[in-house]
Amino acid sequence: MVNAWERFHDATLELVRSAPIKQRLISAYRHHLADLREEQLPGELRESFTRMQRSLSGVPPLRGEDAVAASVRKMSNHDADEWATLIVEIFGSISRANATPLRPAAVPLKPRRASEQRPSDAESDEVAVPQWLAKA
Repeated sequence: MVNAWERFHDATLELVRSAPIKQRLISAYRHHLADLREEQLPGELRESFTRMQRSLSGVPPLRGEDAVAASVRKMSNHDADEWATLIVEIFGSISRANATPLRPAAVPLKPRRASEQRPSDAESDEVAVPQWLAKA
């Protein structure tokens, strides 16, 4: 099963394409978010997601369209921008919640014994410059 982060990631990628905003919003929601359940999201994001679901599927469709297309057709470009922004913001929130450090926590280094120190170790104010860079 695809998780919420992957769904919002894919929806965000859909939103950065070069089509008009309403087309991008329809595609992002229809293909990536429409069947996502609010239980799959962190608690603090559920209310916003539910409002978005209602707004993007609340208008009765005309013949040949679905509720998503009808709902987005009825909204202004500004409203479409706002819902697209919310998708990106939810993706960012999920990403931050799932973030893990890229590197392990810092581990204190043991100081070298005097016999192990090199001349550059003793001079802490100077930075060693690679030879290829020093010649430039």
